[in-house]
Amino acid sequence: MLNKFRVLLQPVIELLGNSFASLGLSANFWTIFATMSSIASALLYASAVPSIGLMWFNATILGGTVLLISGFFDIVDGSVARVTKLTSKKGSFLDSSLDKLSEVAVFLGLAIGDLAEPLLCMIALSLSLIVSYIRARAESLGIELKGIGIGERAERLLILAIVGMIPIPGAMQWAVVIVSLIAGITIMQRMVATYKKL
Repeated sequence: MLNKFRVLLQPVIELLGNSFASLGLSANFWTIFATMSSIASALLYASAVPSIGLMWFNATILGGTVLLISGFFDIVDGSVARVTKLTSKKGSFLDSSLDKLSEVAVFLGLAIGDLAEPLLCMIALSLSLIVSYIRARAESLGIELKGIGIGERAERLLILAIVGMIPIPGAMQWAVVIVSLIAGITIMQRMVATYKKL
């Protein structure tokens, strides 16, 4: 869904790529930085656990903010790779692998921090990973699924970050439920799209 928005923002994304490329840091550096930011977000979410003492709302605001920062640098890494013309299979593999690690960390942080029911976190994470698996499997068969489905990774993390910051107890739980629903719909959309192209 956000891919259409990215097309409109392409000139801005290219400008970002040029700006960050001028720092002399590789796309892989920004990929790792985005991942570390996601892990930091997960730790902030986990800090809502009563034994640590950070209030749930503070944890969701801080965690959500850092998660949005992570999403920003997830865009930067790709734009730097394109601007510097240093795209590679190794970079693509690193990016997609660390993306999954980031998702696991975030949902684990939500469960530990008791911001959402652990079972719901497990369901949302499982469905999210299946969304990614279907795309990877389809692409191994020569079928492109980029942009197919209402809930790609960027949309799912955006929902967690923004809905989770609503100052209402249980907002994060609703965010996790919404992520599960859109991931489930995306799975069906991608399966149908793949079957049609086989």
